Order: sequence, then structure tokens, then C-alpha cells
Amino acid sequence: MRPRLPATVQAIADTAATALQGDGGAKFERDVRTAVQVALDRFLDLAGTAEPALPPGIREVFVALGAAEARENRGPEMLLGALRTAARLMLRTASESLAALRPITVDELIDLTDATSAYVDELAAACTDGLARQLREQAGEGDRRRRQMADLLLRGGAPPDLARDAAAGIGWLSLDLVVPVLLPPDQARDARFRFGADGVVAERGRDAILLLRAGPRAERAALTEALRGREAVVGPALAWSETPEAVRLAERTAELVKPVPDADPVFAADHFAALALRGETGALAVLAARRLAPLAGLKAGQRDQLLVTLESWLRHWGSRTAVAAELFVHPQTVSYRLNRLRDLLGDDLDDPDTRFELLLVLARR
Repeated sequence: MRPRLPATVQAIADTAATALQGDGGAKFERDVRTAVQVALDRFLDLAGTAEPALPPGIREVFVALGAAEARENRGPEMLLGALRTAARLMLRTASESLAALRPITVDELIDLTDATSAYVDELAAACTDGLARQLREQAGEGDRRRRQMADLLLRGGAPPDLARDAAAGIGWLSLDLVVPVLLPPDQARDARFRFGADGVVAERGRDAILLLRAGPRAERAALTEALRGREAVVGPALAWSETPEAVRLAERTAELVKPVPDADPVFAADHFAALALRGETGALAVLAARRLAPLAGLKAGQRDQLLVTLESWLRHWGSRTAVAAELFVHPQTVSYRLNRLRDLLGDDLDDPDTRFELLLVLARR
């Protein structure tokens, strides 16, 4: 085979480079050609010996080849396909080289086929070992970055640039709202698998905290379905910089309403009023932002005027006359303002729970 080696190396290298779809230019082609040259030289050196197929130095060449495929985010399929093609070309060259000297018996051809297949199997094992090592390393680095992101959010006070860089490191293209979910500690692994790239998980011994980025999977309906029966407590969606406060509200909610096995998750948003009455200023602030959001687009003077009227109306149980007397305005003015409030708040003005929450918010104001 040796006189045919240059042409064989070139043929296998060209085929392998095409199969691997490399975009590394001249260096990539050179690396593939080197690997093919090393493999064929070793194959010929093995003839008539009982040595191991791949000594450490040569094996590392193919371990590195597999690792490079993993770094390009490719699986083993292309690499193994290239090796199968290489095996056919090696067998063809070996059999033609032998046939040029004398006729080949069937037994010799079988032995040659077995030897070629066994050798390429060794190359494939080295490549897949390199690919697996690289994937483990990447997974370990990914886990480290996700732990770092969870710690950064839970600790609070991180500079925005640092937080955004950490988010980008785990594939979060933007960093806006974060939803915390308290879970039993034995749910941590399942949460990592179930929510994947959308969340990071911190284990604290007594519980686990899933921190979800804003998106469809962090919506209430999706969380209710995904967390049913998992004894979860879902905190409010707050800006990433307020994650510690959101976690605290989830913790206080868990103290107030214990999650029940086989039931829907507990949502802190359903208990803001109760938390506010227990002195949680953070709950009152979130409640105020939620209940008064429909008025956020108004001018400051107009907004204040409507809120004063609403607070008086709630305290006076809907008596327009009492509101007019308290605010020193005409009852028709009260009617106009209330109609404007109804346009903004809709049916919430008829819901007793919402009215109670509005009264809490406005009393604080």
C-alpha cells in the first residue's frame, strides 16, 4: 500500500472534509489530512504485529478530532459517516495493492476486511470519546454559569452590565422580569430538566428556587399546568434587580398558605392583600403597581384627582353625595370621574376583593 499512500490519503481527506462540512478553511483541511495520514501510517505499521491499534499519542489525534466536532455543535453522525467512507477506501486500496502482486483468496479478503473494520472501530471509539469529553466539559461550564446566574439574581445589587453578561452566558438574550418558584428540594433536578434554558435553579437545603425569565412558560396558565402536584409557591414577576424581594414574597406566601400535595401551585399574587396587612411593604408596592397600572398613562394631576375620588368613593360605600361633600365638588363631577374610572378599571370596580385591594393601596397613598 505504501506507494499508493499519497493518493489514498488525499482521497480519504477530501471525502472526510466534505462529510464533516468544515468551515475552518485551510487549517481545517490540513488537520483532517494530518489525521488521515497518521491513521494510515499506523495501519500499515500494525501489519504482522500484535501491538495495540492506537498508542496514546495517535489516539489523542482522534480524540481531539471528536472534541472539535462537539465544539462545532455537531453530533457524532458526520464523523462516523466519514470514518465508514474511509474504511471502504482503505479496504479498496489494500485489496488492490495485494491483487497487484498475486491473486487474493477469499480468506485473505475476509481477514483484510476484519482488520480494516477493527482498526476503524478503534478510530471511531477515540473520536466519540473526544466528543463525549468535550460535551461533558461544556455541560460542566454551562452548569457553572447557570449557578452563577442564580447566585447573582438571589444576591441582588449586581451592576446591570454584569447581570446582562451573565444572562447572555446562559443564552438569555434579554434580562427583564424574573419569576421565582419555591419547590421542595427533591424537585430541583426535575425543574432543571423541565424548564431547561428558561430557568436557573438554586438549591438551599430546605428548598429549591427556580428563577424563570419572563416568557410564555412563566405565564400563570403554563405554570399551573407544569407545577400541579409539585407543592410549588410562585412569587410575583418583578424586575431582575428585585429578585430578592420577589423571593421574599414567595417565602412569606409559603408561610401564610402551605402548598398541598396533588394541588395547583400557590401564587403569591393571590395573597398580596393578606401579606400587606401583615406588614409586607413589598407586597403592598406590587399590589399598588398592579391595581393602579390602568391609570399609569394619565397626566399626574388628572391621575391624582381620580385616585382621590376613588378612595373617597370606596370609603363611603359608593355614595356620590358623600364623596361630593367631602371633596367640595358637584355630584355631577363625581359622576364624571367615576365614569372615567370605570372606563379605566372596568369590572374590577364591581369585584369586592379588588375593591378591598384598591382601598388598601389608596389608604397607604
